[in-house]
Amino acid sequence: RTGASFAAHIGSMNANQEIDALKTFGFNPFDYLVLPRMFALVLMMPLLTIYSNVVGILGGMLVGAGVGIPPRLFWTEMLTTVDLTQASLGVFKSVFFGVAIAISGCLQGMHSGNSSAAVGQATTKAVVASITTIIILDSAFAVIFTILDI
Repeated sequence: RTGASFAAHIGSMNANQEIDALKTFGFNPFDYLVLPRMFALVLMMPLLTIYSNVVGILGGMLVGAGVGIPPRLFWTEMLTTVDLTQASLGVFKSVFFGVAIAISGCLQGMHSGNSSAAVGQATTKAVVASITTIIILDSAFAVIFTILDI
Protein backbone atom coordinates (compact mmCIF):
# COMPACT_ATOMS: atom_id res chain seq x y z
CA ARG A 1 0.00 0.00 0.00
CA THR A 2 2.81 2.40 0.82
CA GLY A 3 4.68 1.65 -2.39
CA ALA A 4 1.48 2.19 -4.36
CA SER A 5 0.98 5.51 -2.60
CA PHE A 6 4.52 6.57 -3.45
CA ALA A 7 4.03 5.60 -7.08
CA ALA A 8 0.69 7.40 -7.31
CA HIS A 9 1.96 10.60 -5.72
CA ILE A 10 5.19 10.79 -7.70
CA GLY A 11 3.39 9.64 -10.85
CA SER A 12 0.81 12.40 -10.53
CA MET A 13 3.64 14.88 -9.99
CA ASN A 14 5.20 13.53 -13.17
CA ALA A 15 1.90 13.86 -15.04
CA ASN A 16 1.52 17.45 -13.84
CA GLN A 17 5.11 18.16 -14.88
CA GLU A 18 6.10 19.10 -11.34
CA ILE A 19 9.19 16.89 -11.58
CA ASP A 20 10.21 18.74 -14.74
CA ALA A 21 9.78 21.99 -12.83
CA LEU A 22 12.10 20.74 -10.10
CA LYS A 23 14.70 19.86 -12.71
CA THR A 24 14.29 23.28 -14.37
CA PHE A 25 14.95 25.03 -11.06
CA GLY A 26 18.10 22.96 -10.63
CA PHE A 27 16.84 20.62 -7.91
CA ASN A 28 17.51 16.91 -8.00
CA PRO A 29 14.11 15.18 -7.80
CA PHE A 30 15.75 12.13 -6.24
CA ASP A 31 16.89 14.16 -3.24
CA TYR A 32 13.46 15.73 -2.67
CA LEU A 33 11.11 12.92 -3.63
CA VAL A 34 12.84 9.57 -3.16
CA LEU A 35 15.30 9.91 -0.28
CA PRO A 36 12.79 11.21 2.31
CA ARG A 37 10.39 8.39 1.48
CA MET A 38 13.15 5.81 1.66
CA PHE A 39 14.41 7.08 5.02
CA ALA A 40 10.86 7.14 6.35
CA LEU A 41 10.27 3.49 5.46
CA VAL A 42 13.69 2.39 6.71
CA LEU A 43 12.88 3.97 10.07
CA MET A 44 9.22 2.92 10.29
CA MET A 45 9.34 -0.68 9.06
CA PRO A 46 11.29 -1.98 12.10
CA LEU A 47 8.96 -0.06 14.42
CA LEU A 48 5.90 -1.48 12.66
CA THR A 49 7.43 -4.96 12.86
CA ILE A 50 7.99 -4.66 16.60
CA TYR A 51 4.47 -3.28 17.06
CA SER A 52 2.97 -6.12 15.00
CA ASN A 53 4.92 -8.71 16.98
CA VAL A 54 3.67 -7.28 20.29
CA VAL A 55 0.07 -7.13 19.06
CA GLY A 56 0.34 -10.69 17.72
CA ILE A 57 1.67 -11.99 21.02
CA LEU A 58 -1.00 -10.18 23.01
CA GLY A 59 -3.69 -11.43 20.63
CA GLY A 60 -2.42 -14.97 20.99
CA MET A 61 -2.44 -14.56 24.75
CA LEU A 62 -6.05 -13.32 24.60
CA VAL A 63 -7.17 -16.24 22.45
CA GLY A 64 -5.26 -18.62 24.68
CA ALA A 65 -7.00 -17.20 27.74
CA GLY A 66 -10.30 -17.70 25.94
CA VAL A 67 -9.64 -21.43 25.54
CA GLY A 68 -8.27 -21.94 29.05
CA ILE A 69 -4.53 -21.27 28.79
CA PRO A 70 -3.43 -18.99 31.62
CA PRO A 71 -1.60 -15.85 30.40
CA ARG A 72 1.41 -16.63 32.60
CA LEU A 73 1.76 -20.09 31.02
CA PHE A 74 1.36 -18.61 27.54
CA TRP A 75 4.07 -16.01 28.25
CA THR A 76 6.47 -18.60 29.67
CA GLU A 77 6.02 -20.96 26.72
CA MET A 78 6.33 -18.10 24.26
CA LEU A 79 9.65 -17.05 25.80
CA THR A 80 10.98 -20.61 25.58
CA THR A 81 9.87 -20.94 21.95
CA VAL A 82 10.78 -17.52 20.53
CA ASP A 83 14.28 -16.34 21.31
CA LEU A 84 15.87 -12.94 20.82
CA THR A 85 17.66 -14.08 17.65
CA GLN A 86 14.41 -14.90 15.87
CA ALA A 87 12.79 -11.64 16.90
CA SER A 88 15.80 -9.55 15.91
CA LEU A 89 16.10 -11.26 12.51
CA GLY A 90 12.54 -10.21 11.70
CA VAL A 91 13.34 -6.61 12.60
CA PHE A 92 16.58 -6.83 10.59
CA LYS A 93 14.75 -8.09 7.51
CA SER A 94 12.13 -5.35 7.78
CA VAL A 95 14.77 -2.70 7.05
CA PHE A 96 15.52 -4.33 3.70
CA PHE A 97 11.83 -4.76 2.96
CA GLY A 98 11.31 -1.04 3.61
CA VAL A 99 14.07 -0.15 1.15
CA ALA A 100 12.60 -2.51 -1.45
CA ILE A 101 9.11 -1.05 -1.10
CA ALA A 102 10.36 2.54 -1.29
CA ILE A 103 12.56 1.89 -4.31
CA SER A 104 9.83 0.00 -6.16
CA GLY A 105 7.18 2.65 -5.54
CA CYS A 106 9.39 5.65 -6.26
CA LEU A 107 10.95 4.08 -9.34
CA GLN A 108 7.58 3.27 -10.87
CA GLY A 109 6.30 6.75 -10.05
CA MET A 110 9.33 8.45 -11.62
CA HIS A 111 8.97 6.35 -14.78
CA SER A 112 5.22 6.76 -15.18
CA GLY A 113 3.77 8.48 -18.20
CA ASN A 114 2.08 11.85 -18.41
CA SER A 115 -1.53 10.68 -18.17
CA SER A 116 -3.79 9.53 -15.38
CA ALA A 117 -3.96 6.05 -16.94
CA ALA A 118 -0.17 5.86 -16.82
CA VAL A 119 -0.25 6.79 -13.13
CA GLY A 120 -2.67 3.92 -12.47
CA GLN A 121 -0.45 1.50 -14.37
CA ALA A 122 2.61 2.72 -12.45
CA THR A 123 0.76 2.15 -9.18
CA THR A 124 -0.13 -1.41 -10.17
CA LYS A 125 3.43 -2.08 -11.30
CA ALA A 126 4.73 -0.73 -7.99
CA VAL A 127 2.57 -3.16 -6.02
CA VAL A 128 3.64 -6.12 -8.14
CA ALA A 129 7.31 -5.10 -8.02
CA SER A 130 7.19 -4.63 -4.24
CA ILE A 131 5.59 -7.99 -3.60
CA THR A 132 7.95 -9.78 -5.97
CA THR A 133 11.00 -8.11 -4.48
CA ILE A 134 9.94 -8.93 -0.93
CA ILE A 135 9.39 -12.59 -1.85
CA ILE A 136 12.83 -12.76 -3.48
CA LEU A 137 14.50 -11.00 -0.55
CA ASP A 138 12.77 -13.22 1.99
CA SER A 139 13.82 -16.32 0.07
CA ALA A 140 17.41 -15.09 -0.05
CA PHE A 141 17.33 -14.41 3.69
CA ALA A 142 15.92 -17.89 4.30
CA VAL A 143 18.78 -19.44 2.33
CA ILE A 144 21.40 -17.30 4.10
CA PHE A 145 19.96 -18.01 7.55
CA THR A 146 19.80 -21.72 6.78
CA ILE A 147 23.43 -21.74 5.64
CA LEU A 148 24.46 -19.82 8.77
CA ASP A 149 22.26 -22.15 10.87
CA ILE A 150 20.37 -19.30 12.46
